[in-house]
Amino acid sequence: MPEPALDPDELAERLAGIYLVVGPLYRRVLRLVERDGAEDGVPAGLRAVLDLLRRNGPMTVPQMGRAQSLSRQFVQRTVNDALGSGLVELVDNPAHRRSRLVALTGEGQHRIDAVVGREHAQLREVGGDIGAADVDACMKVLTRMLAALDDADIE
Repeated sequence: MPEPALDPDELAERLAGIYLVVGPLYRRVLRLVERDGAEDGVPAGLRAVLDLLRRNGPMTVPQMGRAQSLSRQFVQRTVNDALGSGLVELVDNPAHRRSRLVALTGEGQHRIDAVVGREHAQLREVGGDIGAADVDACMKVLTRMLAALDDADIE
C-alpha cells in the first residue's frame, strides 16, 4: 500500500531540508571535481559538457545548455575550449543545416571515461544499506523538485 502524501506545508518544510543537504553535497563534489580535474585538465564546466555528450551522444550547444540549466554562452565557451583541446568535434546535424552537433572525439571519450571511473570509485565507498528503491525514491523527489523550479521560470 502506498504511503499517503504529505500535507503541502509539511512537504515544503521537509523538501527545504533536502536543500540543506544537496547544497553542501554539490559544493563538496564540485571541489573534488575541480581538484581532480586540475590533474587531467578537466575543470567542472568541461566535465559537465563531456559527460553530457558521453551519456546522450552528439548534441547542439543550445540542447546542452537546456539540459544543464546553463547559459548557451557558457556552454559555447566551454565547447570552444574543448574544441581547442581536441576533446570534441563539430559534426553535421541532419536535423538542421546551420546548427552543428558537438560530439566527443576519441581523446574526449578517454578523458571523460577516466574522470567518471574515478568518481564511481568514490561513490562505491558510500556503502550502507541503500537499496534500489531508496535511490529511485531519491531520484523521484529530486526530479520533481527540479521540475517545480523549471515551472517557476527562474532562468
